[in-house]
Amino acid sequence: MKMKKLGNSDLDLSPIGFGAWAIGGGDWQFAWGPQDDNDSIAAIHKALELGINWIDTAAVYGLGHSEEVVARALKTAPQRPYVFTKCGLVWDEKREVTNSLKKIRQEAEDSLRRLEVEVIDLYQMHWPKPDEDIEEAWSVMAELKKEGKVRWIGVSNFNVSQMERAMKIAPITSNQPPYSMLNRAVEPEILPFCEKNNIGTINYAPMHSGMLTGAMTKERVANFPADDFRRNAKNYQEPLLSRNLAVADFLKTIGERHGVSAGVVAIAWTLHQPAVTAAIVGGRSAKQVEGVIPGATFRLSEGEYGEINDYLSANLA
Repeated sequence: MKMKKLGNSDLDLSPIGFGAWAIGGGDWQFAWGPQDDNDSIAAIHKALELGINWIDTAAVYGLGHSEEVVARALKTAPQRPYVFTKCGLVWDEKREVTNSLKKIRQEAEDSLRRLEVEVIDLYQMHWPKPDEDIEEAWSVMAELKKEGKVRWIGVSNFNVSQMERAMKIAPITSNQPPYSMLNRAVEPEILPFCEKNNIGTINYAPMHSGMLTGAMTKERVANFPADDFRRNAKNYQEPLLSRNLAVADFLKTIGERHGVSAGVVAIAWTLHQPAVTAAIVGGRSAKQVEGVIPGATFRLSEGEYGEINDYLSANLA
């Protein structure tokens, strides 16, 4: 497994990391439905056993629960991975989530407590909202780094102008954008800017929240739990649903040549982009992790990459 350095940091990352969004469980605004904590812990252990060396979570995932599950997994983990988390989404006693950049220091302390670690390896501002608070918030992030509470600081979902504003205060180690063949908005400006400025990119949703795994069906979508956020996502509704499932079927034909799944091909497609350092891949069970772990080593040929892009150009216009 070939490691790649994350931006200006000293972190050498495995090509995929364990994404801990879904293991936050259900009963909150952006849940993936109910989740068994023991399955989550087994998934994390399997990922680490198979060579994954970083976990990406966030305070808001499960309203603190994902971080607590990660902490439980680390206590019996085969080795200590890098632990990344995020701030900037807060919740109230009614479990309602809002954007706020005013409580980052307190959020960091709370994440350190829930994760049961002395330092966070990468601390990321989850969203640049409210936009007018970016400078003040990034200054606090820089202070946390100087104090040794976090090793490196990054952003998530930032555009170029927002990154330029933050860089006037302190260097950015990484940006975490969504990036998949169904969401290529970062290609024209954001990825080139990050590459030019030595800002690492760890993309989330390379399989578009499960759509491109090859295991998604219309029946499965129709039976999503009530608290699965994907029920209301536009790419999971017609007419896009049929179009997207056809993309996954096409990826299966590529994967069959190599004995890998459509999801692994989808991950490899994002990793083919030179600006991408590594991809975040979720796993809700050890079996799911085993299914996607080839994404850490499988790579598309230039011909196959072009073949996929030709298909996308013809069918996703």
